[in-house]
Parts: sequence; C-alpha cells; structure tokens
Amino acid sequence: MALKKKPVNGMKDILPAEKKMRDYVMRVITDTYVSYGFTPVETPCMEDISNLSSKQGGENEKLIFKILKRGEKLNVQEATTPEEIVDMGMRYDLTVPLCRFYANNRNDLPSPFKALQMGNVWRADRPQRGRYRQFMQCDIDILGEAGNLAEIELILATTTTLGKLGFRGFEIRINDRRMLKAMAAASGFAEEDYDNVFIILDKMDKIGLDGVKEELLAAGYKAESIEKYIAYFEALQGKDAAGQIALLGEMLGAHLPEHTAEGLTEILTAVEAAKQADFAMVFDPTLVRGMSYYTGTIFEIAIPEFGGSCGGGGRYDKMIGNFTGEDVPACGFSIGFERIVLLMMEQHFEIPEMPKKQAFLVEKGLGAAALTEVMQKAGQLRAQGNQVLVVHMNKNKKFQKEKLAQEGYEEIQEFFKDSFQR
Repeated sequence: MALKKKPVNGMKDILPAEKKMRDYVMRVITDTYVSYGFTPVETPCMEDISNLSSKQGGENEKLIFKILKRGEKLNVQEATTPEEIVDMGMRYDLTVPLCRFYANNRNDLPSPFKALQMGNVWRADRPQRGRYRQFMQCDIDILGEAGNLAEIELILATTTTLGKLGFRGFEIRINDRRMLKAMAAASGFAEEDYDNVFIILDKMDKIGLDGVKEELLAAGYKAESIEKYIAYFEALQGKDAAGQIALLGEMLGAHLPEHTAEGLTEILTAVEAAKQADFAMVFDPTLVRGMSYYTGTIFEIAIPEFGGSCGGGGRYDKMIGNFTGEDVPACGFSIGFERIVLLMMEQHFEIPEMPKKQAFLVEKGLGAAALTEVMQKAGQLRAQGNQVLVVHMNKNKKFQKEKLAQEGYEEIQEFFKDSFQR
C-alpha cells in the first residue's frame, strides 16, 4: 500500500515562497520587539496535562492533543476515564507555558520581566481559512508590572510591528473584563451565569443588539435583568470612546472597581499620543476574549482585509499564582502570525531586499595607501546599501571565514600587501 503524501488534516507543507515570507515576518517581529526591550525565551512544546486542563484556557481545553502514558504506566484495561491514560499534552497556547516557565525560573529573571516567545502550538480545531491545527504564535508578555505601562508598551510594540509589515487602517479594540462583570452584576445576573452571558454578548457583531436580547431571553434569564443589560449598550450609542468609558464609569458606580474607567482612558490617550503606525484605538464594550484567565484589560487586533481577529491579549494577574501561590501581575499580547502571513501572501507583498553582507579581510601591515583604497571600496559598497565588515585577517584564516559565513556574510574578500605592490 502506498504511503499518504498529503499532510494530516489541519496541518500543511510550507513551500519556498511562503517560507521566505514567514522568515521575513518573524525577523521583523523579533527585531521590533527586541527594540522595545523584550527578551526571547523558549518553552517545551509539551506540558503536563494538569497544567493544560486547569480550567483557565476556556474552549481551548477541549482542543488539546493529549499524549498517552508510555510503557508500564499505560494501563488501558483498568482505566475508567481518558484522564487515567494521559499524562502530557501539546501546548494550545504560549501563555500557560510562560507562566510555568516564570514560576520555575523567577529567581533568575529581572522584574518586571519582558518576555518574547515564538513557537508552534497545537489545537484539535476545525480547520478553515487562516486557522490550522498546528500554527505559529508570537507573544510578548510583561510579568511583574501592575500599572497601565504594561498595556501601553504591549500595544505600541505590536502596532509598530504591524506598521512595519505594511498594514494600515487597522483597529485595536479594547475593553476590560472588570467592566463586563460590573455590567452583568448591575443588571442582576448571577455570577455563575456571567460566562454564558458573555458568550452571547460576543455575538453582537453578527446578530446585533436585538439578537443578543433574543438569545438571552431564550436562555431563560429574567426579562428585567436583560432590559437593564441592553440599556447600557443603548446608552453608549453615538458617543466617542472617551465618552463611552466615562458614561459607563458613572452608570456602574460601586459595581466597577476603582480606577477601572480611568485606566482605560489613560491607555487610549497614551497610545494615541505615542503611536508610530496608522491605526485607531476603539473602545468595544462587547469585546469578551475567550480565555477565562483574563482579569482586567483585554484587547484585540481587527484588520479589515481579514474580517476577523488577527491577534489579541490582555491582563492575567491571577495565573502565575496557580503555580506559586503568590499572584504576580501579568499582561500579554499575541499577534496572529498565520493570518498576517496569509494576508501578506494574498496581497503579493514584496519582501524588501536585504542588504548584502560582505567582509573584507585585511592583512596586517597593509600600509596607509593600500588601507585607504580598501576603505574607499568599502565605502562605495555601503553607499549602495550593502553591509561591509572590514577586519584584520587572523592567523587561522579558515576558521575566521567559516565563522563569518555562519553570520551570513555572503562574500568574503582578502587583501594582501602583495596585491597593492606596483
């Protein structure tokens, strides 16, 4: 029987043109995030199944690729539940692994710690355009910073990156989970019903305010609570972001934790003043984000060409405490790498030509006239956009050239005293 040549469902081969695009996007993302002070880290692709199934990942916990125990530990005959034969799983995002990483290595890390993590994750999801079962995630997180500086830095770094990749006119939608909960509480919904109410609210962009109202009624909630809830969103219509936030702050009163509204306004104001890309900050009171580990500010990237989310994140101040017993303020932003690459491929984005890296190995004792000639030649090449390194030739020239080649120097020229003798 012939072996199957197609990749398994939900995964794909990456052809040279796309690989070149992916490498370029990763390079821009890394360079930009590092310029904002983020430090690259790496975590394993597998995690303990108890970490992945800790009821913090929302619907994603239903999509874990689970790994069977091995050898004598695998006892299928006596197992009564699937959990008894599983001990690990493929990570479904990078946030849970980062929290474990931080808890395990905290004493060796600065505070606050600005982490950059890029790697594949796996979800047993239904494949569709821009969604795969194996896909790359690119996260930046700030751990140990309780103030809004974390949100501001994360949004500015992410939007600057998108601008460098050629995206214009996109939106960063922002909300706060505390505001969502305050609206639900003030309306009279029971706390155990919040998640279901939010799932229905999250459909607002598809079914509208009337559709949300109908679904809440169909779910059996009290008409009085629903009317109060819908009234909040009706009151916000026609106001700008600052006006909406201020009005909600007034309407919710004691139900809303102190400084929540002011914090959102501060983030919007600071980002608008310091942004380097062409985008709009939008307050979206219907933004929910699926992960139950979010505790405060949440945000999402909306790119018109895609018609859906191209990344998002938020604050998760309680998550590290699940590993250490001590809460650590934390906030992160994940850019939608696969969807970004898809859009750039569809738009036939032209990757800028990278400067050619050349090295001049100069023999010691070359002489002033000859050295001047070498430097003039290097200057001409640099003026043409090339990157030229001029260094003295080492005794072990072969090893020196091998190291330069590893560093990406495509052309290495050697200059000896004899070459310049007339």
